[in-house]
Order: sequence, then C-alpha cells, then structure tokens
Amino acid sequence: MPARTGLINSGIIISVRGSVVDVLFKEHLPAIHTLLFVLNGEVVIEVLSQLNAQRVRAIALTPTQGLARGMRVEDSGGPLKAPVGKAILSHMFDVFGHTIDRQGAPEKIQWRSVHNKPPDLARRSTRSEIFETGIKVIDVLMPLERGGKAGLFGGAGVGKTVLLTEMIHNMLGQHSGVSIFCGIGERCREGEELYRDMKAANVLQNMVMLFGQMNEPPGARFRVGHAALTMAEYFRDDEHRDVLLLIDNVFRFIQAGMEVSGLMGQMPARLGYQPTMGTELSQLEERIANTDSGAITSIQAVYVPADDFTDPSAVHTFSHLSASIVLSRSRASEGLYPAIDPLQSNSKMATPGIISKRHYSLAQEIRRTLAQYAELKDIIAMLGMEQLSPEDRKVVGRARRLERFLTQPFFTTEQFTGLQGKLVSLHDALEGCERILNDEFEGYAESSLYMIGSIDEATEKAKNNSEMES
Repeated sequence: MPARTGLINSGIIISVRGSVVDVLFKEHLPAIHTLLFVLNGEVVIEVLSQLNAQRVRAIALTPTQGLARGMRVEDSGGPLKAPVGKAILSHMFDVFGHTIDRQGAPEKIQWRSVHNKPPDLARRSTRSEIFETGIKVIDVLMPLERGGKAGLFGGAGVGKTVLLTEMIHNMLGQHSGVSIFCGIGERCREGEELYRDMKAANVLQNMVMLFGQMNEPPGARFRVGHAALTMAEYFRDDEHRDVLLLIDNVFRFIQAGMEVSGLMGQMPARLGYQPTMGTELSQLEERIANTDSGAITSIQAVYVPADDFTDPSAVHTFSHLSASIVLSRSRASEGLYPAIDPLQSNSKMATPGIISKRHYSLAQEIRRTLAQYAELKDIIAMLGMEQLSPEDRKVVGRARRLERFLTQPFFTTEQFTGLQGKLVSLHDALEGCERILNDEFEGYAESSLYMIGSIDEATEKAKNNSEMES
C-alpha cells in the first residue's frame, strides 16, 4: 500500500458483525470507497455506505480478529490503490499491492485508484481483428477478437483453468504485449503452479499476477479484479502496449459481490444473487476495451453453477462477451480434450466480413456435420449403425473424425499425458478440416486423428500403427 499521509480524520468503531464494521465520525464523514485503518493498519476496511451524517458502514478487506467497539479508526483520505509501472512486471501481488512472491517490493512505481471509469466511446477502436490462439477448435469455430472479451464457461472439473493456462503459454510465445493474470477466489495451488510454469517457460518478464485467494474475506476477493484492470489500463494507456488480461474466475467475483451484499443487509434478488449484480459486473467488464492507444484482450473463465446456463451469473456474463467457449462434461467423459462443445460455443467474429469466406463456409459445414451427428446419436443408440442410410453413415464417419481431429495435446499437460504439446496455425487447422470433409481420411482409423497437431501427422500415425500390427 502507498504511504499514508495526513491522517487527521479519525472515528470510533460502534459495531462489528463479521466482516461488516460500523464507524462513528464526529468531524468529517469519509466518502464512499475510502479506506479506513484500524490497529495501525493491520485491519483495512472500505466504506460502502453512509448511514447518516455521522455513521458509515464498511466492509473488511482483511480478517477482523481483534476488533472491538470503541477502537480508534483512521481515515486514509483515499480509495484502495494498485501499483503501476514497468517495475511490476514479473511480480505476483495481493489486492493491496503487496508482493507475495518473496522477491521484495518493486521500486519506481506509482499508485493509482482501482475505481476508474471505462474509456469514452470516442476513444474506442471500431476495427475487428482476429486473435489466434494456436488451438484448432477455437481458431476454426469460435475465433477470438483482439481487444475483445471471451468467456470459458463450464462446471467444476471440465478444464477451464487448464485451457486458460494453455492460452497463456501459446500467446506469450507469439505475443509481444503484456499478460496480466487475475485469480479471483481461486486455489493457492493453482497460483503457485502457474507461477512455476511461467518461470520455467521464461515468459515471466512480461507478466503480472494478482491473487485474491479463496480464504480471503469477500471484500478483498471483490476488489482484486478492479486492481488488475488498473494495471492493465496503465500498460494500454501510458505504455501503448497490447494487454492480455486473464481472469480466473468471473463467477467468484459475482459470488464475492453476493457475499458483500448479504453482509451489508441488501435484499437478495433471484437465486440469492445481489440486486446490483448487473451494475457491478458492467463496471468491471466495460473497462476492458480496445482504444486508440492499445487493446486489452480478455479471456475469462466462468464457473457455471450445477452446469445450468440459465443461472443469472452466466446469463449476465454472456451479454458482455464477443466469444463464448462452452466446455462440455459429456465430451470430457469421452476424452475429447479440450472438452469444448462446438455447437453451444459461438463467436461474433465468425462472419464472412471478418474471417475469410473459405473459413466461414468451412466452419458452417463443420457445425452442420456435427449437428447432424448429434441428431443421429439417438437412432444409433437404439437401433445401431446398420439402420442408417449410406449417406448418414458417411456423415457419422466425418463427424467422428472431425471430433477427434479437433482434439489437441497441450503444453501445460505434458507431464500428465506424456504427449508433446502442439501449436497449430489457422491455415493447418482449416486444411485438416477441409480434407476430412472431403472424405480423404475415410479409410483411416479414427484413433489416427486423435490428439494430433496438423493433419499430416495422421498419415504418419496410421503408418506407424500398421507397421506395429504387421
């Protein structure tokens, strides 16, 4: 935290209820979002509402053990601030800007408020560009937008964090900008593993990490996303660099807001969510924008409670995104990784005006083939493949080969799978899909197309398998 100066306004705690603290100020009432310090800064609380001319209600950003009525509270005179500057690169921070990577505090940094407005419409860029990831199924069927927002939707254990870390790995290898990873309410194990992996991949020098962990109070988890955006805005607006912002996980941000809302005594809305959920999410999401000085491209993991995509948290998040990548539990159970559902996922970039006409027509043909296969699955389950017409059997064969070709071994899972990770260009991915749709691989075993990179590897795999059999 920046040094506290001019601490003249002070108040007295009049009640402590868990993370909610009411404070009495006789002289000057602090503004909303002002930080207050108790026990010489050991406990930090943030003003969220002014109850009357002398009382404020605040939410704790740190544990409240040791607080009692009658204790003196110091007014910091300003809001929560985040460190910005080139020196923050290669560091890992908490919500207060303290380093948590044992490297010591960076020097030559500035401190800026985490409460900023989104850029004006006049400053926003209207150009649409594709952001290649090197992951076949994403680049072909749901291309991401440079300066856009993409969501990874899925229930527990279907591979959101794995897909996010793979994108970090691929993009830092071919992307000259800055990456900021923001962990909201995530496990400390994931943060530690990501830090180690990024250090091993030698990409930490262009990366910043922020964590508001699961065990931290809801106030801290709620603010860590705003702190990450403040850092991203510095690199975009001051350094004129492109920023890749990775958020894991947006549902935890909404959940922290729900906890804060409940603690503050607000009446819950549908399914127990806070009545201000739409506003709070918009205040965060609208700051992620492509401007005349640079772009913040955001990829966000979104946990879907009980795999229910009609849940208000998922519905509100969908409305902000230019691409939605939906992870399917049934595909994960079949071993088709990444477990992306190509029929539920979509992208606003997948139009002939943005991607090439060839790419658009291929993507439509792939979707059509996979949709026909989905319709035929019930017939196959009841009557078997023999009852299908020859044309339908061909469709099923194409669809099953496409499904296997759209799997891919990841760099971040090499230690678990024993398969070397693959980065596949859009050209190679489109060529492979086109050749499968043209029935070039009709005689090949489906396994020869599973977990490969470009389509040429299928021929080698098939040849090796036949040699082994002979």
